[in-house]
Amino acid sequence: MRNTIIGIVIGIVVGVMLGATVIAPGLRQARPSVASHDGLDAENIGAVTRGEQNGKSKTNYTGNNTSSKKTGLTGDVTPLGRIRTASSFPRDLPHLGAMAVRLEQLLGEISNGSFDLKIYDPGVMVPVSDTFRAVQSGTLEAAFSSPGQWADEIPALHLFSSIPFGPSVDEYLAWYYFGGGEQIFQSLLLKKGIHALVCGAIPAEASGWFRKPIRTIGDFKGLKIRAFGLGAKVLAQMGADVSEIGGGDIYNALREGRLDGAEYSMPTVDADLGFGRVAKNYYFPGWHQPSTLFSLMINANTWNGLSPATQIQIETVCGDNVRFGLAQGGSGQFEALKRLGIEGVQVHRWPEIILSALHRAWFDVVREQSANDTDFANTWNSIESFRRDYSIWRELSSF
Repeated sequence: MRNTIIGIVIGIVVGVMLGATVIAPGLRQARPSVASHDGLDAENIGAVTRGEQNGKSKTNYTGNNTSSKKTGLTGDVTPLGRIRTASSFPRDLPHLGAMAVRLEQLLGEISNGSFDLKIYDPGVMVPVSDTFRAVQSGTLEAAFSSPGQWADEIPALHLFSSIPFGPSVDEYLAWYYFGGGEQIFQSLLLKKGIHALVCGAIPAEASGWFRKPIRTIGDFKGLKIRAFGLGAKVLAQMGADVSEIGGGDIYNALREGRLDGAEYSMPTVDADLGFGRVAKNYYFPGWHQPSTLFSLMINANTWNGLSPATQIQIETVCGDNVRFGLAQGGSGQFEALKRLGIEGVQVHRWPEIILSALHRAWFDVVREQSANDTDFANTWNSIESFRRDYSIWRELSSF
């Protein structure tokens, strides 16, 4: 009995000591607190750890409000306010706008409210044409778009957006994540003071809408058409009169006859924008964009000012947004096509002779772009080298 009592006493003493010296500090360190936001008036830029991170000192971004601190897994950090992010797509646009809004929602949830990435519609923060330079200078912290949107600044970004007659999305992502694409992508943008992540994807698009059927190769000559990216350059090579007007202007341009044709996205998106009411000929396959990637660009100093935990949260949500975009993009297309059919839209498949002519024009574009820009040439060589090896697996694994 005496030994039992002594054992109990010792156990209590040891338990109290462990609780006070080991367990309680750990619980305090792991307990997150939610940073408060004052809306647009409290748009702080970053959250930084006090001291060393990954063995190196981080740039100290404190924003406008440094009076409060939160204790997290990475130590004491200033609470993050709002990273303002200009999207190239309206919030209510199916798929494309939804991917951006999803970033805003999930990052708020996964950070337990300590991180706020605020999405703004096109043109709200800065004119769309100024967005890249605004992120580069730090006037705006971030932007969500397809990388080809900024190809005037870096021509090679076309190849990180979509590639005519290019890889399926599984091959595209294999090259990007494990074939050297990510390193090239980030190095190109880091030269401009921007950290970028692939942050969404969609499967093949439709080839486009036309007021009149396209029956011959010669029908492209002088055709007034809206197109995007490298596909636009291919159509120009075919003799078309190409413009790259914004998605919100396409409907009126088709209705008024200022455009003879236009491509934009997948059936679910195109149907929502009403193109089928003003152009009745809808063509497939989307040779110009067999898969499309989207990116989140963040000012490099802003990115470096974030804690490692926040950086990982952004990377994780962006990766999941790729999954979401592909899965959601693959659903609903048949229903949209049925609805368009009821509205009188004629769905066409390009004849092989036209697809072959477009393919030949694409290789002319590649040669021209590679001759004019070393980064484009190097990126294209990386893709082609990877695809030659991948083709062995593709052939063996296909039915």
